[in-house]
This record gives sequence, structure tokens and C-alpha cells, in this order.
Amino acid sequence: MARKKICLIGGGQIGGILALLAAQKEMGDITIVDIPDAESFVQGKALDITESTPVLGCDVNLAGTADWSAIKGSDVNIITAGLPRKPGMSREDLLDTNIKIITNVAENVKKHAKGSFNILVTNPLDAMVYSFHKLTGFPKSHVVGMAGVLDTARFRSFVAMELGCSVEDIAGTVLGGHGPTMVPLPRLVTVGGIPLTELMSAETIEAIVTRTRKAGTEIVGLLKTGSAYFSPAASSIAMAESYLKDKKRIFPCASLCEGEYGINGYFIGVPVMIGAGGVEKIFEINITDEEKAALGNSLEAVKKAVAETKL
Repeated sequence: MARKKICLIGGGQIGGILALLAAQKEMGDITIVDIPDAESFVQGKALDITESTPVLGCDVNLAGTADWSAIKGSDVNIITAGLPRKPGMSREDLLDTNIKIITNVAENVKKHAKGSFNILVTNPLDAMVYSFHKLTGFPKSHVVGMAGVLDTARFRSFVAMELGCSVEDIAGTVLGGHGPTMVPLPRLVTVGGIPLTELMSAETIEAIVTRTRKAGTEIVGLLKTGSAYFSPAASSIAMAESYLKDKKRIFPCASLCEGEYGINGYFIGVPVMIGAGGVEKIFEINITDEEKAALGNSLEAVKKAVAETKL
């Protein structure tokens, strides 16, 4: 059986880790695509990982290129191309530069890789995935933004840190836009099946919710030279793997809503099933009036960023 083809568009920090994780999991052959000035850099990354495969015990082919025709026949594209955040910058501060980059990416993916499943990571996430969808005209099932998976992982991490328990036993979800208006739902979080509200005070839970909303900014402040890369890469790989292996996992992802949650025509974080058909289903769960109001506030932030794309 022919191997799957994974194209990583953007060979920076996240792109390199994506390549390593995809190789370790033997998800398919991997091509890293970047601009001509960075071609030798991504070729170096691809060769470096290739030389680690005998030690890792995985059989995959890796390549780095600036030639867009190399993405022909791609099954999955994970798009990280764009400027990362620096201290003092919001995700929205990146919009003017990154919309130009995403426009170029969208034009080339449309030309060379129709039928591919596309995972957007570039910030501001909700506006970039909206733009990519508009520019390619691809079906909504095959365009999705990685945000809620990461936000939920951060939420779960902070709960585990507070309780001193395994992260594996913590389930939860975060809805809304990828930014300070995101909507963690502590009401639905369980730890080994036990509701979080029975294990922590309301004050502690609220502190974790606040830290989750600011988690990306916290990392930017610590790194000082860029934004998170390990956790976004791991989150994107989980989504790609669910598509390639038809695992039908349920993740909160930035997906196109057409009436769900009262939202129409915008990509925003909602629970979805990812399988061989791409985004196969959006789950519309019952949320409280307070949660609805928070989601509405998050939608307004998304709408503002989308308006600035002028698409």
C-alpha cells in the first residue's frame, strides 16, 4: 500500500517538530515546504531527521523544498507559515503580514493539492483559516484550524499540575476563538470521571481558566524570541492522525459553523469529529446562558479579525 503524503507548509520551529513527530509515528512520507531563501534550511532539517530514523526505528522519506509542485498528491497539509508572536504582540498584530503569506499558500495549495485535508496553525488562527477557506473554495470538511486542541491541552495540563494527577485522566473542552476570549468549560471537565467542580474550589478553577486564556502569551513572555512550538505541533499531529487513520476522534477545532451555536459563516472553536471524510460532524452541545454570552463575546473578536482580512 502506498504511503500517505504529508506536507508541512512552513519549516520553522513548529514545522521541524511536526516533521519529527510525523516521522516517529510513521504517518507517511513528509515534505517540508518553505520560501526560496529558506530552502536549504528545510533541506537540512529533513536530512537531519532522516539521519535519526535508524535510531528512532521508523521508515519514512523526508524532503525539504521551495518548489510548490512538490505538494501534488498531498493527503494532509499542515500550514504554519507566517510570523510568530513576540513579547508585547497580540495574535491580531500579525494579521497584515500573515494574510499575505496565507494568500500565497492558499493559491498554491489550490493549484497543486486539491482534495487535501488542510490544518491551519498560523495566527491569528480564526481569521487565517477563514481566509484560506475563502481563497481556496475547498469544502468546509477539508479546512480546519488547530486551536481548541491546544487550548484544551493547556487547560488539562494546568488541572493536572494543580491536582498532581495524570493528564491522561482529565477530559474537557475549550470553545471559541483562539485568543483571550476563548471559552474553557470547567463545568464539563472530569478527572477520572469525577466532575472537576467536586475536586477544586471555584476560585482555583477560575484561576486555571484565566491561565488557560493567557497560556500562549505566558509562553511568548518566557521564550522572548517567539511563540509556542512543541504543543501546537503535537496538537496538529493528533488532528492529522485522526484524519489519516479514520480514528474519528472528537476535538474542539476552528470549523465553519453554518447555524450551529447561532453562528453562521465563521470559523470558531467547536467540538468536531475528524475522520477519513475530514471534519465529519459538528457537535452542538447544550451550554448555559453564561457560556453562550462568553461564546458570543469570542465570536465578536473573531468577526473583528475576519473583517480586517477584507475577504
